[in-house]
Amino acid sequence: MRIRIVDAFTDRPFAGNPAGVLLLDTFPDDGRLQNIALEVNHAETAFAHPLPGGGEADWALRWFTPAVEVAMCGHATLATAHVLHSTGAHRGPVRFATRSGVLVATPGEDGEITLDFPTAPLTPVDVPEGVAEALGAVPLTAFDTGPNIGDLLLEVADEQTVHALRPDIEALAAHSERGVIATARAENPALGYDFVSRCFFPNVGIDEDPVTGSAHTALAPYWSERLGRSALTGLQASPRSGRVRTEVRGERTLLAGRAVTVIEGDLLV
Repeated sequence: MRIRIVDAFTDRPFAGNPAGVLLLDTFPDDGRLQNIALEVNHAETAFAHPLPGGGEADWALRWFTPAVEVAMCGHATLATAHVLHSTGAHRGPVRFATRSGVLVATPGEDGEITLDFPTAPLTPVDVPEGVAEALGAVPLTAFDTGPNIGDLLLEVADEQTVHALRPDIEALAAHSERGVIATARAENPALGYDFVSRCFFPNVGIDEDPVTGSAHTALAPYWSERLGRSALTGLQASPRSGRVRTEVRGERTLLAGRAVTVIEGDLLV
């Protein structure tokens, strides 16, 4: 069983968000998938197998953190598409059958891959009691991001506040299904990004996710409305860091980035 580690939403190794990728003939039992994801111990491990021709999708795709299976994952989808294209296992746009419906990944001639994901529905909510203390900053606004993501989206005062966050991860776990997205407008858009974010997901075993494609299905519509443009670039300011180009198209959001394979080997058990 071939296994690869791919850094996603980056054009260089040891940056972006690492994901395990395994291309299979079929899915083994869930316990085995979870054990492999725990062994890989990255934010997500993606498992994919080809589907019969003539259907609505080309490959089945599932994502597991070290703790649980998740309903949507952007960076591991990008990583899987990168492996399919770089190995020749699939050419052209690839349609993935997932728990979040059919997701399409389209390679560009320059090596960038564009993902077509459902736009997260944003519902304004009151800032939950205790979340400011848990986050370590006072939110300006709060939004529920809907069932596919299950996060609480919080805008804070400025970019420097996002960089400086040192949240109480255990306390944050009480405030959403998956975790918390903290965001602010970019201080200097001339640096090539329009907004900044950090993502904390204690309820799925991830204290801080390096670069989160799925979170950008909520960040993109939020900032597109605020900034008056459908196409934006987000910087996720984790220690590894990475950029996600976004474009909101109504009920769908495009997420674009690159990926680099850094490790390839065999799973022996």
